[in-house]
Amino acid sequence: NIDSTLALDAKGSAPRFAEFLQSPWMGIFMLLFVGSLMASRLPTISLKSLHVRREALPFVLAGLLLLVAFLVSNFWLTIGVVGVGYLFTVPVSGLAFLRVRARYERDRQAILAMAGTYKVRFDFRETAAFTPGYQPIPAKISGGHEVVRVIEDRPGLIRLQHLLVVEDHDGKPAVVKHWRQDWVYEPQSVLTYGGKGRWGLTAVAAAERSGAWSQTVWQTDDSPRYGGVGRWVYDDGVARWTSNETWRPLARRDAVRHPVYDRYVGTNRHALTPTGWVHEQDNAKIGTKDGASVTFVHEAVLNTYQRADDFPVAAADAYWARTKDYWAEVRAAWDEAIRRGGGVSVTEEAESGSVLAPKLMGMADDIAAGKAEVAASVAEARKLIAAAR
Repeated sequence: NIDSTLALDAKGSAPRFAEFLQSPWMGIFMLLFVGSLMASRLPTISLKSLHVRREALPFVLAGLLLLVAFLVSNFWLTIGVVGVGYLFTVPVSGLAFLRVRARYERDRQAILAMAGTYKVRFDFRETAAFTPGYQPIPAKISGGHEVVRVIEDRPGLIRLQHLLVVEDHDGKPAVVKHWRQDWVYEPQSVLTYGGKGRWGLTAVAAAERSGAWSQTVWQTDDSPRYGGVGRWVYDDGVARWTSNETWRPLARRDAVRHPVYDRYVGTNRHALTPTGWVHEQDNAKIGTKDGASVTFVHEAVLNTYQRADDFPVAAADAYWARTKDYWAEVRAAWDEAIRRGGGVSVTEEAESGSVLAPKLMGMADDIAAGKAEVAASVAEARKLIAAAR
């Protein structure tokens, strides 16, 4: 009858299915299919991205030994089962990939949001003294207008160039190339200040760089200033990035006074506001006393960038249009020197940050004024930077 026939078919189907799984054709098919899947652009699990903790290593090795035992006892069935299991990683890793991609794009948009035209207020305040006899200096507050332009935007790297717009003695707009900030996604290393005019490449551990961005700040002549690593967070409705604690050289505001301290140890924070963004710093001013390193005073820094366009923005853009090729070559020369030497040494100077700044900046001004050619200026700049290492 029909029930008996169905029962016989069911009994016979199990051996046939087992034979199918154990057949070489099944194994060959899975090898080809999984191989093509791994070679494709689909987001599958990559062995390169797997990091095994030391405490989990014995269990991983035991699993590998068990897999070898299964391969020896039933090769094609094991290959088939492993292949099917691998297929199930596609949606899992695909969802993880989409989450990482969405977070990366959100971070990227937060960085790009800092570009624009701004009225800027710089507020530097020494707060608490930690060395007997040291008196915090009065707050230093200044301001101006800045144009911040995206000069490079490619996967994993964003460069923002700041251009300060001021008035000259005749009341005409004058442009000063200001600082630059470079953002790198999941960096292998970051350029950090080591003291006494030396900057070195500091490796970033895998756990620290996962989902993180480095920010490297460069001086007016594109020589290095400081760098740090951190993650963008979006808690409580604010997009903010905070660096790890790093060394940095004295800024002009302090260096020209020849103070008792010789460096900062601080953190850097960027946060977007409804009208622009803020750049905050928490600095400890460090020096040597009686042969020991001591903290003289803490400093709170709040630089406010408020969107504005009621100033000569065109002057900044015109300056950059005339000098951008020169500065691109200057950046490349610094990058080459850093790459070649694993860092770079630059003689610091109180007034301009580095001894090269007056010359490098002056050549850019001559190019902007039509008094110099880019090629000749680039050749001279490369010589100066090569000698700085």
